[in-house]
Formats: sequence, structure tokens, C-alpha cells
Amino acid sequence: MEVSSVSPPSASPTEGADLCEIDVTNVAIGAVTLLISLCGLAGNGAVLWLLGFRIPRSPITIYILNLAVADFAFLLFAVPFAVLYLLEDVSCSMIMPLTYRSLLFPLSVLSYIVGLYLLTAISIERCRSILCPLRCRCHRPQCLSVVVCALLWALSTSLMASVISVCQSHKPEHCWVARICMYALNSLFIPAMVISSIILFIKVKCGSQQQQHKRLDIVVSLTVLVFALLALPPTLWNFLRKFGYSIMSSELVFLLTCIHSTINPFIYSLAGRCWKPCSVGSLRLSLQRVFEETEENTARSNHTAMDTLLC
Repeated sequence: MEVSSVSPPSASPTEGADLCEIDVTNVAIGAVTLLISLCGLAGNGAVLWLLGFRIPRSPITIYILNLAVADFAFLLFAVPFAVLYLLEDVSCSMIMPLTYRSLLFPLSVLSYIVGLYLLTAISIERCRSILCPLRCRCHRPQCLSVVVCALLWALSTSLMASVISVCQSHKPEHCWVARICMYALNSLFIPAMVISSIILFIKVKCGSQQQQHKRLDIVVSLTVLVFALLALPPTLWNFLRKFGYSIMSSELVFLLTCIHSTINPFIYSLAGRCWKPCSVGSLRLSLQRVFEETEENTARSNHTAMDTLLC
């Protein structure tokens, strides 16, 4: 995925100065994108508030909190963009500043990269706790999640800043090398994320875990699956576009990106099995069912295992 990988829709519906034909399909996609983005802002905002202030911290919730920050930051820019795009499409005039448009490109890619890195870390964290619970519990530093998140954010930001600075030097060959390096680095995380997610899925299907752990593993598996279905197609679209192929419109790519940044809170609610009307209270109950007391249950099972070994 490159700097302009999640390319927003074109600024003007027509190129002629005298004709103004409104594309109903683009307007409909733009309206759906705006609605979904608003829902995503509300959902991720609620997750940020609940995990930040209402639910006790754990290694997994720290990762989820950082993932919600990345999604919320992207949607915070995507909502005004969707509004301005609809106004441009209806009025047939240029409204959106080019500076704002250029800010959305790197932010969308940064959200993608951070999500990829954090999901990989979450998947590996869960696999370690399942495959070797005693060792993970005894030898894991308490601040490891915070340190890992800080390093992943620093890596993502520095990577994006490097690519942007190289591409703005007006040397196409250097820009291409920088993009290839970013592709190569990101591709290293994908196999680890996929393999660890498959292990989690197998463990869930085997049914040997406690219900609390099953919910958490279902959340991780579904989040990785949704990431693969929604975030990777825009990357493929952007890659093929460089060779003259187009598998979907830019409006649809932007819609998929907004759905990807919106859907995680609904996954948490689904895994928590709260079928109440949508509210912060029901989301809080779902998050508590998924994330709360996981560490306590793990510690209790570890102590039981230790007692068994000693006996």
C-alpha cells in the first residue's frame, strides 16, 4: 500500500464547465460512506472511552485501544471529506482544499499499517497465552503491551514519513524503491498474523477453552478476517492501478476503507452477544464480557495447573 493507496473519490463529477450531470451511483455510495463513517466515529469513540476509563486495562485491551485510536483518527478526517465530496458532486464545483485531500492519503495508509501491525501483535499475544500459558504468565513484563504499541506506532509513523519525504523529492525511481520497501516490510507481518489467527480458530473449534477465552479469540479471529476482506482489496486495487488495471472504482475503495475502520466495535458487540438496542451501555457490557477478567481467569487456571504439577 502506498501513500495514495486508499484513493478518495474524484473531486468533481464532470470535467466540462457547461455540463453538470450528477452521478446517482456516486452520490449513493458517498451517502452510505458518510453514514457508515459517522457510525464508526460513534462506535470507536465509545470503545476509546470505555476501554480508557471504564474497563480495567489488560494486555489485549491496550492493543484494542490503540487500534480504536487509529480507526477513530482516520474516520475523523474521512467524515468531513465525505461531506465535502457530496457537496461537490451535487453542486458541480470544487469545494475541498487540495491540502486537506493530501492529508487524507497518508492518514489512510497509516491507519492501514498500524492496524496490520497491531492485529499481528494481538494474534501472537493470544497464541502465546494459549500454547504456553504458564511461561507467558510468569515471564511476561507488565508493561510489554505499552512498549510494543509505542514501537509499532513509531515504526508506522517513521515509515510513512520516510516514504512521503522520498516521494516528494521528485525522483520517481527513489519513490518506487521506498514503496517497494514498505510493501516488503508489511508483507513480513501478514504471514505471522494469518498463522496465529488460524491457530486461534482451531482452538476455538476444539472447544477446550473457557467461555471467556473463546469470546476473546473469536474477536481476534473475526477482526483479522475482516481486515483481510476489507483492507487488502484496496491495496490490491492500488497495486494493479499502477499497471493500468482497475478492479473497482475509487468511490468503492474509499467505502471499503471506511467500513474497515468502522466495523470493529460491532465485532466486539457481536462476540459479547449483547442483542440489546444499540447504546453505550450495551457496548460496555459486551466489552466487559469479552475483555474483563480474562487475566484473572488465566491466573486462576495457571495456579491450578501449578498445584497439579506440585501434587
